[in-house]
Amino acid sequence: MIYDSASDIVLDNVFVRLPGFVPRVDVLLKLEGLNPAGSIKLKTALALIESAESTGLLRPGRRVIESSSGNLGVALATVCAARGYPLSVVTDPNAARQAIRLMECLGAEVVEVNVRDPHGGYLHTRLDYIRRRLAEDAGLVWLNQYASPANVRVHRERTARAVHHELGDVDALFVGAGTTGTLMGCVEYFARHSPRTRVVGVDAVGSVTFGGLPGPRRIPGIGASRRPEIWADRDGLEKVQVSEADTIAVCRMVAARYGLLVGGSTGTVLSAVRRLAPVLAPGGTVVAVSPDLGDKYVDTVYCDAWVRDHYPETSDLTAAQPVSAP
Repeated sequence: MIYDSASDIVLDNVFVRLPGFVPRVDVLLKLEGLNPAGSIKLKTALALIESAESTGLLRPGRRVIESSSGNLGVALATVCAARGYPLSVVTDPNAARQAIRLMECLGAEVVEVNVRDPHGGYLHTRLDYIRRRLAEDAGLVWLNQYASPANVRVHRERTARAVHHELGDVDALFVGAGTTGTLMGCVEYFARHSPRTRVVGVDAVGSVTFGGLPGPRRIPGIGASRRPEIWADRDGLEKVQVSEADTIAVCRMVAARYGLLVGGSTGTVLSAVRRLAPVLAPGGTVVAVSPDLGDKYVDTVYCDAWVRDHYPETSDLTAAQPVSAP
């Protein structure tokens, strides 16, 4: 198959089965990291850029600016390089060093803020920085993934539709909550096309999106210290919060048991699948959306020294023994 552009290579039909992950339930992982940008955010980046182009907001000569904990920055750098737009990405110390280097190699300016906001995260600080840059430079274009309807639309029309097209009316779909674009897109799609499918939103402990108490988080890609504008707590949406210690344990279990190195947000979503195992229908089919793979987490989630330093109360996380099924 020949593509006209690297950013056109979006593989929406790749699933891997996890036998025995939950007894008597068929658990499938939708792999979103198999594209040139390495994550589900390639679809988001394309949608944000094309939306801004269609309204005339983004045109040749203008610079794009966006906040990202890593994956969207890499994806935007991929798209902007191909289309000739200069790009500034505002990130924070939780971003993987590999992700920052990827953005830089693709030509992006990377700005790292390092002051935590009142909720223990960095998102407020990142957005305050963007607003200051916008006030100084009328040529900057902020795509604003947290508020753009394009972020929801692309996952309704591509991610959710792909699950339904490939697997039909699955029993449950587990989706992580960052900007909540993927989650809201899946909620909207399945409410219309397969109401029997349980859509479960999964967030990190310390994130405020689901109304939990704010707190420091160290694993990027999931959770937020402010509620995204596109988030809506729809009736019937099930919500689960997962600790970072549980995320790390499941990431390592999947690597040891299935030979698959998954990213932090994937570990969070799969941890929620295990938690709800007692109420999943025997013989049913469950899909978990895996936003990226684990290559950007080898120095954090999969690094024993990093885990011991940041989670000393759970030192057994560094044991490389597979975790038994629930």
